[in-house]
Amino acid sequence: MVVVRQRRTMAPESPVYTQADVEALSERYNEPQWLRESRLAAWELYEEMPMPSLQDEDWRRTDYRHIRWDQASPIVEANGASLDIVPQENLEPLSGEEQGGFIVFVDGKIVHYEIPEALKAQGVIFTDLQTACREHTEIVRPRLMTQAVLPGDGKFAALHAALWTYGVFVYVPRGVAAQLPMHVVIYNTRPGASLGHMLVVAEDGSQATVLVDYLSAETDAHSAYIGATELLVGDNANLQYVALQDWNRETFEFHHQRARVGRDANLDWIVGTMGGQVVKQYLEMELDGQGAFGRMSGMFFADHDQLFDHDTQQIHNAPLTTSDLLFKGAAKDRARTVWQGMIKSLPQMQKIDGFQASRNLLLSDEARMDGIPGLEIEADDVRCTHAATFGTLEEEPVFYLMSRGIPRAEAELMVIEGFFDELLERIPFERVRERLRAALDRKIVGRE
Repeated sequence: MVVVRQRRTMAPESPVYTQADVEALSERYNEPQWLRESRLAAWELYEEMPMPSLQDEDWRRTDYRHIRWDQASPIVEANGASLDIVPQENLEPLSGEEQGGFIVFVDGKIVHYEIPEALKAQGVIFTDLQTACREHTEIVRPRLMTQAVLPGDGKFAALHAALWTYGVFVYVPRGVAAQLPMHVVIYNTRPGASLGHMLVVAEDGSQATVLVDYLSAETDAHSAYIGATELLVGDNANLQYVALQDWNRETFEFHHQRARVGRDANLDWIVGTMGGQVVKQYLEMELDGQGAFGRMSGMFFADHDQLFDHDTQQIHNAPLTTSDLLFKGAAKDRARTVWQGMIKSLPQMQKIDGFQASRNLLLSDEARMDGIPGLEIEADDVRCTHAATFGTLEEEPVFYLMSRGIPRAEAELMVIEGFFDELLERIPFERVRERLRAALDRKIVGRE
């Protein structure tokens, strides 16, 4: 018997899909005609675009070509999925004992759904995106990938628009302050492709808090998360949005995310990145109305051979707008991280205030961290500042703690936690902060 081994170079260099896959997916979910047409139009765009490469400016530091698309392309199918396999700590109420709106997906299938009567009575819609497309067409259709993330934003944005399989729709009516936070858990147990979508609409004068957990069980084959997040914040609205990611080490994430913020509105956007083999996230805030305020806070910790690339944009489309960005990260072993940010002001957008800072902590000689701030200002009466700093673990505070009888590993942990504490405290849920501190603990000292 002759055994033929497939060489790595024979593996596909791009996702393995066809237009027939798009049509079959839409048929399977019995989607409305408008959604089917939207998918097919996105597929046409996808076929016209080349795969991102190291020759593209925003990809030249991020090489993802070692992904096995033969493993990562098949769309994950739920097989015996149940709530029982999701880590218990991710199922706890966010605050107190009362659970707010709560949706749990395992391998793209809903395994738990609840919405309290208190939210229903306020007119809040909190449901899966497939249901929303059928039952709330008049709200979803004009907003789904038409105002924030667009299919033309990139190869993976177009692929997502053509083949997204599940997601969540949050809608808070005009003038409503949602009484309870809404929580989404996305948990994958099988290798393959996962295409999830978050669409959050906070109408004028409304308030809401949403937290999304992305995580996966260990597997021995490659996975891809090809996602999109859209945050639409109306005039005078207030949205707090937290997204925390802890994929397994075989996952490659390609994620387009954009927020639109209206007049005198506030967006508090917090992201955390811990897992994955390669992570490429686009995070963009567009301040569309005078008086709009957007704050983006990011924390990440890469170890072993992880590669994290965060590409942030703060775009001032109106005068008298304010953006505030702070990313803090650490890297150890042979990990590599990239943060590249840009503050943009259009012509005549006077009296804007833009701030961005990247603080980086190198914990080994082999790790590499790049911080690339940028300004693109086309108005002459603005205040915009940016900075990127890099440092190593200072021995002085570590020695001080050790002199008080604290073992070195514990002392280092305390110092690194102190570095991240400013961002941890921005997360509005104590139990979630405890989870993140535990994740930092595991990264730093290898404890379970």
